[in-house]
This record gives sequence, C-alpha cells and structure tokens, in this order.
Amino acid sequence: MLPTPEAEELIALTRDIAAKELAPRAAAAEAAAEFPREVFRLLGRSGLLGLPYPEEHGGGGQPYEVYLQVLEEIASVWASVAVGVSVHTLACFPLFNYGTPEQLELLPDMLGGELLGGYALSEAQAGSDAAALGTRAVREGDAYRITGTKSWITHGGEADFYVLFARTSDDGGRGISCFLTEGQVPGLTFGPPERKMGLTGSTTAQLHFDGALVPAGRRLAGEGQGFPIALAALDSGRLGIAACAVGLAQGALDHAVAYAAERRQFGRPIIDNQGLAFLLADMAAAVETARAAYLEAARRKDRGLPFARQASIAKLVATDAAMKVTTDAVQVLGGYGYTRDFPVERYMREAKVMQIFEGTNQIQRMVIARHLAKGVR
Repeated sequence: MLPTPEAEELIALTRDIAAKELAPRAAAAEAAAEFPREVFRLLGRSGLLGLPYPEEHGGGGQPYEVYLQVLEEIASVWASVAVGVSVHTLACFPLFNYGTPEQLELLPDMLGGELLGGYALSEAQAGSDAAALGTRAVREGDAYRITGTKSWITHGGEADFYVLFARTSDDGGRGISCFLTEGQVPGLTFGPPERKMGLTGSTTAQLHFDGALVPAGRRLAGEGQGFPIALAALDSGRLGIAACAVGLAQGALDHAVAYAAERRQFGRPIIDNQGLAFLLADMAAAVETARAAYLEAARRKDRGLPFARQASIAKLVATDAAMKVTTDAVQVLGGYGYTRDFPVERYMREAKVMQIFEGTNQIQRMVIARHLAKGVR
C-alpha cells in the first residue's frame, strides 16, 4: 500500500520507464560493460534521482518508503542502474545533512541528475573496518592536499563529484573528515574498471589521489567529524541496497513463473508439478518477507525513529533472499537458465555482490548483535 496517490503515480511512471527505456537496453549494456550515463540523465529529468530530498533543494519530497519502492522497480529490470541511483542518493546525503547554506547551493544540480555522484570511503585495507582508512588530507592554507587510494568506488572515473573521506589526524575514527570533491581535479586519476562477476554496466574503479587540492570550503562539517557522517549515510544506503536486492529477486521470480507457466513437459505446464510449484512458492515468500523488512525500516526512518538495526536486518535478509531466489530461478529454467539467452543467470551473478557491498552480511550480523547487546529493539 502506497501512502499517497502521488506515490502511486510515481511508481507507475517508474514502471513505464523501466519497461520502455531500461529493460530493452539492459542485456546489451551489461554484456558490453557499458556505463549508461544517459540513463541517469533520463532518470534525473524524470525526477527520480532526488526523491527522498526536499523539493526546495530540487528533490522529490518523497518519504523513504516510496523512494525505496522506486529503486525496487528499477532493479527488477536493471540492477546496475538501481545500484547507481542508490549510490548517488548516498553521495547526496552528507551535503544535505551537513552542508552550509553556501555548500547547499550545489545540491539542486546533484538531485536533478546533472551531476552524478560517487561515495569514496572504502580502501584496499579499510573496507569493513572503515575507521582504519589511510588516505590523508593535509591542510595547506585555504585547501587540503589529498594523498591516497580509494578502492571499490561505484562510478569511479564516471562521477561528476565524490564524497571523500580522508584522515586529517591519527586519532582513529575521530581523525576522519568528509569532503566534497569534483570528479576531475589535478592529481586525481583512476584505475581501470574492475573485472566483476556481475553489475558489469556499473563502473567500479580505484581513485588515486596524488596531492590533489580540495578547497577548504568543500569540507563538510568540522575536522574529525567524517566518521559519524559515513556511518549515518551507510544506514540509509543499506536500505537502498535492500530495495535493490528485492527488486532483483522479484525480477528473477517473475521470469521463473512466466517460464514455468509456458514450459510444458509430460503434457502439462511444469508449474503444475508440485515440486516446482513449491519452489516458486518459497521464492515468493522470500521476496515478500524481504520487502516487508525494508519497508518497516524505511517507515521507522520516515517517522524519525532509530532504524540502524532494522536497516542492517533488511540488508541481511533481502540480499540473502536475492541470492537464494535468483539461484532457484536458474534451477526453474534448467539448462536455459544457465545460458545468456535468458536474464536469470545475470540476475544470479548480480545478486552475489549484494551480500558484500554496503557492509558485508557478516558485518550486518555484528551490527545487529551489538544493538541487541545494548538492549535496543
């Protein structure tokens, strides 16, 4: 149930764009590992890149539960694009929540899709342990000189701006600051795109900072306040990935059901066979359960309630479900499911990384357990 008629129209618009503009391009773009920059411009012009941010800043003014269902619709046909929208929304979070009035003047172009964002937190030795990052930002007059390498950056080399987390002191997590840097500055170069199992239409690359200068006016909040910003952003980002995972699982389920209803063996559709029908029923139950988990977390966020534990649960449940459902979809299609003539093998490859990024599912279990230890419900 969507909260407003406007939200219903938004979902209908998203489904129309997904069916007419995204689905016909997805397989070819993924096969060629082509980054679909024009698709993000289309989504921006359609008002789908800034949904959870206020209208006065150029956003859509929608609650998180609506934004996430838009993500799910996109992911059901093209996961790379949905993940890109989630990452872009994540990259806008620090500026919206911590930017000065002058800095916030940048936000409308970001939310309108003219500028595409990246989120530069992870490093080769500081993935799950983000507080151990080593990229340095040294103050030089009215700028910071940045040195270090960021790894596994979605939209690496493609983004127009990056939210960058760098160390301004050696005080552990309290020594990290947050910066908004342009996508092309002297001293910033990019590694080749990672050769990934899936999401090949989403460019992932290293960012190499070799003395790049970032104006001090592009630092968000005070020195040493970057780590809490990163953690707060990731709570919301995990909900985005949960919605993407549910969309991916729903897309796989839809293909499996359609195939099972059409494919005939022993004189009847294979969906009439109890063993396969029960498999499809379990897949549907997993999708519905995961959707309920992310919507509960989103509604808590929309009401201003704590939602970090629920976000980790949603991310864990949804991404594990996506891996199981997409694997089972391949099984339903049999030999055809293992070929690239059908999209379910791609969905299966794409589901795997959902269990890894925005905090591995092992990290999500740690987060959930810590909340439980503190008596947080």
